[in-house]
Amino acid sequence: MRFPLWVVASVLAACPTLLAAQAAPGASPLTLAEAMRLAETSSPAVRTREAQLAAAEGARLEAASALFNNPELSLERIRNRVRNGALPDNRFDGYTIGITQPIEIGGQQSRRREVATAALGALRAEIEDTRRQARSDAALRFHTVLAAQRKVRIEERSVELFDGTAQAVAKRRAAGEDTRLDANVALIEAERARNALAVARERWLEARSELATLLQLPPIVVPEVVGELGMPGAEARPYEIEQLIASAQAVPRQRAIAARADAARARLGLERASRTPDITFGLSTGRDGPGDARERITTLSVSLP
Repeated sequence: MRFPLWVVASVLAACPTLLAAQAAPGASPLTLAEAMRLAETSSPAVRTREAQLAAAEGARLEAASALFNNPELSLERIRNRVRNGALPDNRFDGYTIGITQPIEIGGQQSRRREVATAALGALRAEIEDTRRQARSDAALRFHTVLAAQRKVRIEERSVELFDGTAQAVAKRRAAGEDTRLDANVALIEAERARNALAVARERWLEARSELATLLQLPPIVVPEVVGELGMPGAEARPYEIEQLIASAQAVPRQRAIAARADAARARLGLERASRTPDITFGLSTGRDGPGDARERITTLSVSLP
């Protein structure tokens, strides 16, 4: 069965459009901002630090409580039997209910709060530093892929130019205007351009694989990256040593180290305060004695180990 020529031409013209429509949903270009966002959200180090945040907040809430030690409740039941000569034994029951509460008197509670607050601040600074590190790694991998991608395009253009030159030299040789040596040299240069293109593509694939690993994505899913390699106007902005020192003191890693040092000093103070023994206060009440002479007994106790 034979089709008209215009039908075949229409189908061939529509094929690239159909292919582009099928690849459009997964072929959206990857920008630097999106790569940094994906790296921050999918970084295992960031997730690990964020998982530790709940425990640190729980320790801070525990340290903020009014009393560190829990009170203790006690219940005693007493059964007495009194012998009175030939009379039957007199039996009666009694009970005692009490509560005891250890109280820290060496300032341990305030030290414990300082430890929890400093540890929580250090962890938050470490989370911010880990996020910055993830974004920095993503930016580095992104620009590496972008540079390799542009290198591939340059090498593809070189292959086209050298192939065109080799074809032109071959035509000139056929016309007797160039020698066989010129034609061989043109072919060699074209082959070198193809080899350079293969190397550029290999490096581009390696860079894409490293970026995909950082983003926790399969390499085949990573789309084409778009962006600029340079930073326009960066050379026009002054950067003084005082600004560098001030910014270095405010970086999250520096703040995390300072908070860890504060937490360590607070722990040392807590251990020193723990040398002071806790005072335990107790209060109990109960009833004891026979039914006709039953007594209520209330006891207040203070103990020091």
